[in-house]
Amino acid sequence: MSTVDVVKNLYDAFGKGDVPAVLGAMDPNIEWREAESNPYKMDGQAWVGPDAITQNLFMKLMADWEGFTVTPKSYHDAGDSVVVEGRYTAKHNATGKHLDVQFCHVWKGATDKVTSFQQYTDTAKLQEAAGVR
Repeated sequence: MSTVDVVKNLYDAFGKGDVPAVLGAMDPNIEWREAESNPYKMDGQAWVGPDAITQNLFMKLMADWEGFTVTPKSYHDAGDSVVVEGRYTAKHNATGKHLDVQFCHVWKGATDKVTSFQQYTDTAKLQEAAGVR
C-alpha cells in the first residue's frame, strides 16, 4: 500500500469516527505538529505517539466542537511526503461560532504507517472561532 493510500484511508476513517483505525495508521513514534499559534499547541512543537495526540488533540476537538469535519479536497504524492489540501468546518460549543477554513497537511510515512504530520491553516480564524483571540 502506498503512503497516499494510507493517508486516504486515514481521512476516511476519521470521517467515519473510527478513531482506532486512525490511530492504527500511525507509527508508534509519530511526530504530530499543529500549525504555530494553533490554540491546541501554540508553540508548534510535536506531540509524539498516538496516545499524546489522542489526549492533547482528538479528545479536546470532540469536546470543544460540534460537527468537526476534516474534508480533504486533493492529495499530492510528493515522493516521501503526501500533501493534502482541504477544509475544516465545525461549530464551537462554547462560543457558538462557526469555523470554515482551509488547511494543508503534510504527511510522511513508511509502507503502512504514517510517521509525521504537519498542519498548516489560518490559526487566526481558528483562534477567533474558539474564543481565544
